[in-house]
Amino acid sequence: MTEKNCREEIIFAGFGGQGVILLGKLMATAAMKAGYEVTYIPSYGAEVRGGTANCSVIIDNEPIASPLVTEPDTLIVMNQASFDKFVPKIKPRGLLVMNTSLIETPPDRDDIEVMGVAADEIAHQLKSPRSANMIALGVYLKKRGLLTPQQVAESLPYVLAKRHHDMLDVNTRALMHGG
Repeated sequence: MTEKNCREEIIFAGFGGQGVILLGKLMATAAMKAGYEVTYIPSYGAEVRGGTANCSVIIDNEPIASPLVTEPDTLIVMNQASFDKFVPKIKPRGLLVMNTSLIETPPDRDDIEVMGVAADEIAHQLKSPRSANMIALGVYLKKRGLLTPQQVAESLPYVLAKRHHDMLDVNTRALMHGG
């Protein structure tokens, strides 16, 4: 992201409880700490846990005029319903990171790059079922190179509630495993 006019628009999507809002907040915080211009907009469904949840993040080295993401460069999607809703919106030549633990259908598009990761299974292997979101984020970080997993991990204490700081180490391991 050091070149001029470099911009990344990301949508994180899943159901409430999968940590997609946390991913957006974490990515936005890490990017701000790295000196980028950032916008972050969370969106919750009717019920928080179990309902739909998504958020959009824009990262740029120039000021951002509008925080809306209608055609993301990247979609990180954790469940089938969110996959169905957001895959058609990805820009051509965009990136899809999908949780193949809960998404069985491949996208019906040949103009995007697809990275499938069995995030739930890997999280269970790491003995941390709730860190599937961090695995998916780590895959994205490795692919795009926008920020390093270490940079993002350093922002975890700022976005995780203090009552969850016992999860810092396992979330860092999950980020590194994905990345």
